[in-house]
Amino acid sequence: MPSEESSPLLGARHGAEGILEASALDIYLSRVQNRNLYLATFAAVLGPLSFGFVLGYSSPAIPALKKSNNPDLRLDDNQASWFGSIVTLGAAAGGILGGYVVDKVGRKLSLMLCALPYVIGFTIIIAAQSIWMLYVGRLLNGLASGVTSLVVPIYISEVAHSKVRGMLGSCVQLMVVMGILAAYVAGTGLEWHWLAVLGSIPPCFLLGIMAFMPETPRFLLHQNKRSEAIAALQFLRGPLVDHEWECSEIEANTGEQPQKLGIAELKNPAIYKPFLIGVTLMFFQQVSGINAIMFYAETIFEAANFKNASAASVIVGSTQLFFTAVAALCIDRMGRKILLIVSGVIMAISAAVFGIYFKITAPSLGNSTFINPPGAGLMEEEYNLSWLAVLSLGLFITGFALGWGPIPWLIMSEIFPLRARGAASGACVLTNWLMAFLITKEFHDFMILLTPYGTFWLFSATCLLNVLFTVLCVPETKGKTLEEIETYFQRSSQPPAF
Repeated sequence: MPSEESSPLLGARHGAEGILEASALDIYLSRVQNRNLYLATFAAVLGPLSFGFVLGYSSPAIPALKKSNNPDLRLDDNQASWFGSIVTLGAAAGGILGGYVVDKVGRKLSLMLCALPYVIGFTIIIAAQSIWMLYVGRLLNGLASGVTSLVVPIYISEVAHSKVRGMLGSCVQLMVVMGILAAYVAGTGLEWHWLAVLGSIPPCFLLGIMAFMPETPRFLLHQNKRSEAIAALQFLRGPLVDHEWECSEIEANTGEQPQKLGIAELKNPAIYKPFLIGVTLMFFQQVSGINAIMFYAETIFEAANFKNASAASVIVGSTQLFFTAVAALCIDRMGRKILLIVSGVIMAISAAVFGIYFKITAPSLGNSTFINPPGAGLMEEEYNLSWLAVLSLGLFITGFALGWGPIPWLIMSEIFPLRARGAASGACVLTNWLMAFLITKEFHDFMILLTPYGTFWLFSATCLLNVLFTVLCVPETKGKTLEEIETYFQRSSQPPAF
């Protein structure tokens, strides 16, 4: 007797059911009005905008604080390093906290609560009388950023429908980059006090606008609040569609499952496979070398006769913003996997070229020698290869923005079952921010131990591993509902690839 999985009759029946469901979904989506969905997304991504501003704030603020007339606020090199990197520790803690509160109080309220540590953190920085107050303010900003980086992708994925979920999910990274760029641009004309005042404005708008947005229908159904879920769908989809149909489709999946995640379920492929994929994506995003490339951006531009460091930062941010926007427009057409693969290949090539650049411009650099910036090497060598460094920088940022910047966050919000979404996403965010901290703090030691060219060739090899992992393990979620993605993991006993 053939098994149920191999039965041709059963397979044909599943195929027919799939065609009918796809047809019903297409008809449903053709009548959806997205205006309010876009409004809800705009309210949510004010969180990533604030998060990006926090990341970008240190770039113009640190030079000013190093030259501060107030000796109690003047930073030395070590204190400046902590001022920049303590945000990542706060964000790692925020990932743990966010994973708890997002399932306890809901997606909407968690997002609104994020506004408070943003505003309080910037207020403490503005009123700082000591370096420790600066640290506390940055730590609170980091805590809010960690919660934001978890909650916003989940909120958007649960309110969006499959036709636009990729584009709207990519707006998270787009707004992060926009926030970084805003901090760079504003930092050219504002003192660090006033820059902190500016950073506190988007969280206030987030709190005010989000108060009028709905909770996600999936969370409401998970809480057995069906009438509120229908009302949320009416707001998000407009009056022309059958809201009961989408509600029933969500219930058909969530109603069969336990309300809470148990330890025993970690053996379930529907739990551990997406969990491993999400954590590994976040790991690879950080070990790809993006922070190292950004670390050298200023000195690379100086070597290429870009003497204005602020202008160089704006150029880098603008490049990343443009190609992140390109990715957002393409992601629902091309799919997640192809963009990750293209992105990883571009990053691998550009990191390898970076290694060649360092090999040529600093051939005598030893393991015990202090790492000189690229500009120093160029002044000593007869080769004028500044164009090669700038080209590598541009290619790497382009590749990262096209795929490995936005897509890991998007996939994280798509692949986890509803009951595991908070805890699993918290683990992913924790992994991302801890790796960001380690790479940032240990990068200098890597450069000494492996030499600069060896370090960047290692990053190149890591990017190739990114590509291999994507090909073998990452599912293509384009055009699929969250329930279809969950069902895939429940049924699949093979390595996760659509």
